[in-house]
Amino acid sequence: MPSVSSLEQASGLLAAAHADGRRLLIGDDLSTDGLDRLLEHEAGDLTCTVEAGVRLSDLNRTLAEHGQRLSLDPPEDPTVGALLARNLSGPLRHRFGAPRDLVLGVTLVLADGTVASAGGKVVKNVAGYDLARLVCGSHGRLALIARASFRLHPLPKASATVVVEAERSEELAALAAALLRSQLEPSALDLLHPGRLALLFEGSPRAVDAQVETTERLVAARGLGTQRDGAPIWEESRRRQGLARGRLCFAPGDLFAALPSLDEAVIRPAAGVAYLPVTAPDDTAPAARRLEEAIRAQLDPRGVLSG
Repeated sequence: MPSVSSLEQASGLLAAAHADGRRLLIGDDLSTDGLDRLLEHEAGDLTCTVEAGVRLSDLNRTLAEHGQRLSLDPPEDPTVGALLARNLSGPLRHRFGAPRDLVLGVTLVLADGTVASAGGKVVKNVAGYDLARLVCGSHGRLALIARASFRLHPLPKASATVVVEAERSEELAALAAALLRSQLEPSALDLLHPGRLALLFEGSPRAVDAQVETTERLVAARGLGTQRDGAPIWEESRRRQGLARGRLCFAPGDLFAALPSLDEAVIRPAAGVAYLPVTAPDDTAPAARRLEEAIRAQLDPRGVLSG
């Protein structure tokens, strides 16, 4: 499998495939592992620009030296390109969103070899088409992602996890709804169905302690108990998400509508998504499928990236 190490090389390979009418599957027939540099880090602006082959763990290790991070924690350790192409996120999605919420700009290589850039390296940017978000979740079928710029966040000075257990999942769903309506600001809120609700608080030590105490009072008022946990439950949540074979989407915050149909799942109530150990039917609306095909026809009329 060819691994590109420059924009010029990626452009040449895609241009040749386009001219020959060959199909390529990014990740299988063409790799960005050679694009592995952190190009810019503007610590004062909380932004960075990185090539697509950089691993998330390596990026965050470098950013941590400056007290910052890219606030994404998906299962395993994807490259930046895979992170965007699959729109991968983890428990931190509750507060910080998915990749499409943190990406500021991208440099792409289109199916005919054209190099295109969109967005920018600042948090406020309105120039051009929103290709940066368009390629999030595109699975490499619109363009090869070569570079990306991201919004960063400071590393928290303290963190704490609160876990609530209950025999009836409806109790935890009601608690989750109450927590979402409260003034609490957890970085993560996952329902590990059945039986447990986990909350992660981050910030200054004083702010974290205050939010944990408020949470414990709110939980106690509902006749439930809490325990303070650490990384293991978040590692379990990501592991179960990574092993999931299906996904169910529901209206954010409307957990009660989804819960009766679920026997086991990792649920992110604020995001409106549940990761299932069993396959689930594709619930993409027909209109959305038609729009996806129309976009692909514009960016890749010869179907080079259709695999």
